[in-house]
Amino acid sequence: MTIAASSICRDCRMIFGEARARCPQCGSPRLFAHPEWKKLAIAHVDCDAFYATIEKRDDPTLAAKPVIVGGGRRGVVSTACYIARIHGVRSAMPMFKALAACPNAVVINPDMEKYVGVSREVRRLMLELTPLVEPVSIDEAFLDLSGTQALHGTAPAITLMRFSERVEHEIGVTVSIGLSFNKFLAKIASDLDKPRGFSAIGKEEALDFLAPKPVTILPGVGKAAAERFAKEGVNTVFDLRSLEPRRMLKLLGNDGARLVRLANARDDRRVTPEHETKSVSAETTFNADTRDPEVLLPILMHLSEKVSARMKAKDLGGSTITLKLKTSNFRLITRARSIASATNLAGRIYQTARALIEPELAGGPYRLIGVGVSELVPGQEADRGDLADLSVAREAGMERAVDALRARFGPDAITRGLVFARAHADKAGRS
Repeated sequence: MTIAASSICRDCRMIFGEARARCPQCGSPRLFAHPEWKKLAIAHVDCDAFYATIEKRDDPTLAAKPVIVGGGRRGVVSTACYIARIHGVRSAMPMFKALAACPNAVVINPDMEKYVGVSREVRRLMLELTPLVEPVSIDEAFLDLSGTQALHGTAPAITLMRFSERVEHEIGVTVSIGLSFNKFLAKIASDLDKPRGFSAIGKEEALDFLAPKPVTILPGVGKAAAERFAKEGVNTVFDLRSLEPRRMLKLLGNDGARLVRLANARDDRRVTPEHETKSVSAETTFNADTRDPEVLLPILMHLSEKVSARMKAKDLGGSTITLKLKTSNFRLITRARSIASATNLAGRIYQTARALIEPELAGGPYRLIGVGVSELVPGQEADRGDLADLSVAREAGMERAVDALRARFGPDAITRGLVFARAHADKAGRS
């Protein structure tokens, strides 16, 4: 990255002109420099290893240990701390593979009530910066700080540095921040310098920055798609930009226009405030296409829990559950079902999504699976039950009690995700 005429110390916010290895005022090596730093206002804020960081915050004895937050041996990894990631553990990895890679890891069952509470604390500090906050999940959000310089007395970059420090000192978790002129590049920038990172991608460098990157940097292009592109000589973003329209249609199908726009650093999506959310979803792309229920069903449970956590963080419920599948030849399959009472409960989302996927297990194989909830309502209107389904309130109380029991009696007190995953694996083994 080109060194700007001025550098900013991320710790004391001193601005100085000469290139240095450390801040001349406080000695910090955490310096930021970018030629467009005064102009960029779209940010992506991502909490670092969120669940694991909270667990380490609350139990200092875990500080130097590899920590995995997730289900039992038949479950999947929700979050792994950076020590565990060094050993190859990653989100959505089956737990048995994670423990094989890092046998000394401390495994903690998720405490979603606690994580949602911390997420709301972080969100509150975001909203002090700008009303234009778009939550993406429980641990990440986009912010648009355009026009806030008069309010905060400084450029968005410095405002965000102050925010990062407040989150760390007041809440006890850390964030990585990406700053750019659109959401796509802000998201990429936030991944460049984790953890506790602060990176920017400006307009002048965007095309050159993207050109040599693998096509997998584009959202929706996973390993299987990249292998398919490689057979046609398309390996990098520059290769994709150079495609003739006919080849582009053959390779990219209906998604081609979106991918080409992103490949050319164009993203017109606005940062949409929380109250305008139309749906909440989560999805994952597999390294290898599969139709195996023992793979698909535990991951479906994992995605349902992610969607549930995101909805609780946004204080939303929803009454339409949508299953999304993408086949190895990129055919998109969506199945939706409305339920009697709006919900944000992981168990209810999963049970409906499972009913939707079961008829599709004979098809595939699939390269992507996703779960979404729409027809959203305020959280207080969710899971209230009605005369046709008196079990809703009971299930809501049970799910809320799970985290309280774990907090009181330890992480192994309730293992709902493990029980579900084992039940599905056993059923798949018998069929």
